[in-house]
Parts: sequence; C-alpha cells; structure tokens
Amino acid sequence: MSGEDTPFRQSAERESARDAATAVARALLDAGHIAYFAGGCVRDSFRGDEPKDFDIATSATPEDIKRVFPKARGVGEAFGVMLVRRAGHTVEVATFREDLAYIDGRRPTGVRFADARADAARRDFTINGMFREPLTGEIVDFVRGQDDLQAGIVRAIGDPHARIAEDRLRMLRAVRFAARFGFRIESHTRAAVEAHASELTMVSRERIGDEVRRMMQHPSRARAASMLEELGLSSAIFETNPETNPVSNPVSTVSWVRLVALPNEITAVEALAAWMLDRLSAESHCEQPRQTQSACEELARRVRCALVLSNDESTLFQAILDRREEFLGWDEARPLAARVRLAARLGTDGALRILAAEKSDLGKRWQARLDLECPSRALPQPILGGDDLIAAGYRPSSLFRVWLDAALDAQIEGQIASKEQALQFVRSLSGATVLP
Repeated sequence: MSGEDTPFRQSAERESARDAATAVARALLDAGHIAYFAGGCVRDSFRGDEPKDFDIATSATPEDIKRVFPKARGVGEAFGVMLVRRAGHTVEVATFREDLAYIDGRRPTGVRFADARADAARRDFTINGMFREPLTGEIVDFVRGQDDLQAGIVRAIGDPHARIAEDRLRMLRAVRFAARFGFRIESHTRAAVEAHASELTMVSRERIGDEVRRMMQHPSRARAASMLEELGLSSAIFETNPETNPVSNPVSTVSWVRLVALPNEITAVEALAAWMLDRLSAESHCEQPRQTQSACEELARRVRCALVLSNDESTLFQAILDRREEFLGWDEARPLAARVRLAARLGTDGALRILAAEKSDLGKRWQARLDLECPSRALPQPILGGDDLIAAGYRPSSLFRVWLDAALDAQIEGQIASKEQALQFVRSLSGATVLP
C-alpha cells in the first residue's frame, strides 16, 4: 500500500498539516528510509508555535520517494525536491544533499546527495538548520540551533560571508527572522551583512519585493525597517540616484511613529506608505511632511520599481499618500456629499490610519466622522442614471456626467429621494424641460 492510499483517507478532511506530514514521514520510515521534519517547522515548534506547513528531509532519493508515493510530483527533482499531496496538504520532501558551487548568487549549479549532517551544513541559519524526528519529537541538531533559539540569536551556519555569497537574499531573511522573533543578529553574521549590503542589488527585484512585503505585513515591521536602515540594506532595496530619490538615502535615526502605531493587521502597501513617510519625516525634520501630487506619483513610481509592485499595489500606495494630503488640507465645513465622496475613494482608510499614527487628532476625528456618515466606504446606488435621462428625452451629452454627479450629491444630501425628483433636479440644472 502506498503512502498516498492509507486507511486514514476517509478522515482526510480532519487531518492537520502536522498529521499529514507525519503520515508521509511514517510511510518513508516504514520503507526503510530516514525521514525528519526540517527547517522552519522545527524552529517554530521549538518556540511553541504551530507551523502552517511541514517540510521533510530524507535519505530517500527522488526515485525512492516515487516508489513510496507514485503520485509525487517533482518540482526540483535535480535538487532532490518532491511534492507529496496528503489530506489536502502539500508536503515538500527533499533528499539530504550538499550544494555544489554557486555562480549566480541564488542557487547551486548542482547538488550531491548526502547525509543529514551535510544537509544541515548547507542551510542558511542555525535556527533553520535543525531536524526533528516526526514520531518521537526528538531534536536532531548538528548546528547548535537550539542554543541560538534559546539565546535569541540569528547566526549563519559556517562562514557568514560564504552563506551570503551563495544567496544574497539571506541578508533580508536575517533581518526578517531577527525582527519577527525579537532576536539579535550574531556579530559576525551582522558584520557580513553590512559588508555585503550593497550586493543586494544583484538579487532580482521580485525576490526583494516578496521579502519586504513579508516584513511589512508583520507587527514587527518597525523593527525590521530600523534594521534595514542600520545595516545599509535600505539603500540597496531602493537603489536609484541618491541625489534625486529620497527613499534611496539611508536614514540613521528614524522615529518610526507611523510603523509602530499602525494596527497589526494591515496590508503591506499601507505599511510601505507609512515607512516612506517616516523616512521623509526624518529627512525633512517635519512630523507631518507634505507632498505634492506629482511628488506622490514619483514616490509611488520609485517604490513600484524597487519592489515590483503590481498595478493594484502601486495604485493603492499612491492613493493612500494622495488621500493623506487631502485630509491634511481638508476644510471640515465642506458639504456632506463631498465628505462621503472622499470616504468612498481608494486609500481613505489607510490614509486615516496613518494620520492617526502621526499622533494627530485629525485622523481619529475623521475616522469617527466617516464611520458615521459613510460606514460602507461606498457611494449609494444612484437613483438616476444615463438611461433615465435618455428615456426622458435628453440627447447623450458630455453634460450627462455633470448632471448625474450633481444629482447623486443631492441624493446624498437628502434633497432628492425619487427618480421624478432627480429628473426635476436635472431639469433645473439644464434650464430646459427637454434638450432639443
């Protein structure tokens, strides 16, 4: 019986990721192979956190894995990596290996299948280099990862310069782990990051963007941003002309007012906007730096290029900055319709959270007001549309948009409540009962 067709299949829907991975490991063990949980799932379990997924490292070759799991799919078979589906979960199963030479700063030219000790030695940090026996829970630790987890240290395995040369993205990963877990980066590893920070530009922008997003989505985002600045990585992340791009200059001392005060559950784009504004505050020595629309557009363009933001992400980033500027210059006496229209615009809530984080009454005051006046953050369904105007005898015209917007404003203000009232309102604007 293969590992994919166990008697437990009928309860597959109830199986956790851990149960599924344990069943995969047990099938490998029963076939005479060594199988360990590996990497982040071991680290997280050791810290008392339940991992979201489990990876397995094994003595089984890809051919052995296919014999145990005929439906296993190779995603890096040359590197010994296979995917096994079990109970709705996908378990990555990788053969113990050691890497051959790196020439592109990302992946080895090849691998040599090896034993568990050699497999641990090729990994990035000691906290990610441990194994765990899936049935007994025994930790198999060749790199003293347990000691560093208990001490709160991110330490490269072996020579940190060599680990970074293999994959320069590891510099960002060091920051992400240190920030997320509240750890410090070990002194030699930190010195290597500082020495090679400028080489981050050799990493693809897509990979950099993914790492930065993960940092910004986590509540530890302010600590991550601070470490990126201190280590000189921010300059490489936002690589452009330092004389013309404000986000390319390292900021040695920043009060992360916005990043610290933002709610935990926000989008990475909102956190990015807060990060850029915190940097602008430090550079301009102004608590609430103002930006023209063209400056907001340029900042959005540069961040989009640096992190390969999608069109939607880039649009939201600029919208948050634009809405913030609108609120900073907003006359609170403006009509209800204008306030509702602003509430319904993209980026409003992100801008309000950032304003509130700037220790300003403005953000909190507007948040409370718009929650009352436009809780849905959407415009009401218009009573009157273009087809209604045509049916009433109006010839299609560029004025339609003007009249319909005015009618919707009147609807929001409570001046009209029916289609007939809306048509009468348009007639008063057009100056004629029906246009010729």
